[in-house]
Amino acid sequence: MQIPNSITYILDRLEQAGYEAYIVGGCVRDALMGHKPHDFDITTSALPEETMQVFSDMRVIPTGLKHGTVTVLYDSEPIEITTYRIDGEYADGRHPDEVRFTRSLAEDVSRRDFTMNGIAYSPERGLFDINCGAEDIRRGVIRCIGDPDRRFGEDALRILRALRFSAVLGFEIEKDTADSLRRNKELLVNVSGERILTELQKLLCGANAGAVLRSYPEVFAQMIPELAPCIGYEQHNRYHSLTLYEHLVEAVENTPAEAGLRLAMLLHDIGKPLTQTEGEDGQWHFYGHAEKSAELSGNVLDRFHASSALRLRVHEIIKYHGMVPENTDKFIRRRLAKHGLSMFRDIMLAHIADDSAKADFARERIPVWQDIIRRAVEIDSQKPCLSIKQLAVNGKDLSVLIPPSPKTGEVLKFLLDGVLDGRFTNDRDELFVQARRYLDEKTE
Repeated sequence: MQIPNSITYILDRLEQAGYEAYIVGGCVRDALMGHKPHDFDITTSALPEETMQVFSDMRVIPTGLKHGTVTVLYDSEPIEITTYRIDGEYADGRHPDEVRFTRSLAEDVSRRDFTMNGIAYSPERGLFDINCGAEDIRRGVIRCIGDPDRRFGEDALRILRALRFSAVLGFEIEKDTADSLRRNKELLVNVSGERILTELQKLLCGANAGAVLRSYPEVFAQMIPELAPCIGYEQHNRYHSLTLYEHLVEAVENTPAEAGLRLAMLLHDIGKPLTQTEGEDGQWHFYGHAEKSAELSGNVLDRFHASSALRLRVHEIIKYHGMVPENTDKFIRRRLAKHGLSMFRDIMLAHIADDSAKADFARERIPVWQDIIRRAVEIDSQKPCLSIKQLAVNGKDLSVLIPPSPKTGEVLKFLLDGVLDGRFTNDRDELFVQARRYLDEKTE
């Protein structure tokens, strides 16, 4: 196992002082999977004060003495070292009320979440794997250490971590662990919205996200109650043969693995049950569902304390996923003016993902949406005039035609509309001609 020199140095110093020292958790898991570890967690039999004594000639920060963690600065690199410990009760369902330090690595790894994360490695002693985590990694299995109900009861975030690991790694969740995960889903009320959002975004970007969404709909509905009415909801519309929830999942799968986009697609139709009407032909219709879904998604992201940028991105994608795009320069310029290239691209990708999860005849529109994205990129690269500020004339220029007044803004808007529609070129002389014509018509 390739271990950075800084980590090897810390391990060696602890061992030379008479203590055990291992790397543990995700770094060992990643190495066993053939991936390059990035974050190295060190655990040791040394008590916090003993660790501080071992590194007394270096800068040591008592970052979390209560939980046995100190930070050693090695060439300005902070390296956390944590004492073997046993966790007490978890009254809040997230954090242990107290911890007891132990000299036993077996007791330390037994408190951890999953077998694949309960493996330790020492260059001196090799692997320490009393829970058969390496075998579970080989088999692609996520299994709780010990009693799953106890593990999830201690920390409900582990429910989301299990789902996220399954989505990202493509591992199967072992049956007892999966059953417990479902059984304990209500414990997610103990997890903050920010933590849920962080795990959910990572999960949605996993290659196996669709399978996880399909396997645990009730857990996702616990996180996002707005999804509950979508589960098993038949749409009774010629565009749809899938239930609403299945449509959302398939749309996620057909979206690039970008967190904002995939989150938007998971939520893009959650307003449908609230906008359902039935036509004379028996078909169900969902007029205004895009706007309602955008509104509901805002409620979801408010609860998750999402950033303003994420809120805006998800809202705009959902709000405009129901518009009917036109493959014309006029339409594309206007949309670039309204949204900018990045947001317009996202909206069109949402159209592609949405149609990918519909009937075959709807999928026939996808090449058109792809061509609109291509043309939008091409038009944007030409640096077109998309705002009043980019016009070849400004309000001061127009003062020779009209005294400064609110009407000046009206004229500039008229000129911009003409440029966006392709009726005028953004040329100073032509814009003056068009401005005079507009003013003359208004005074007739």
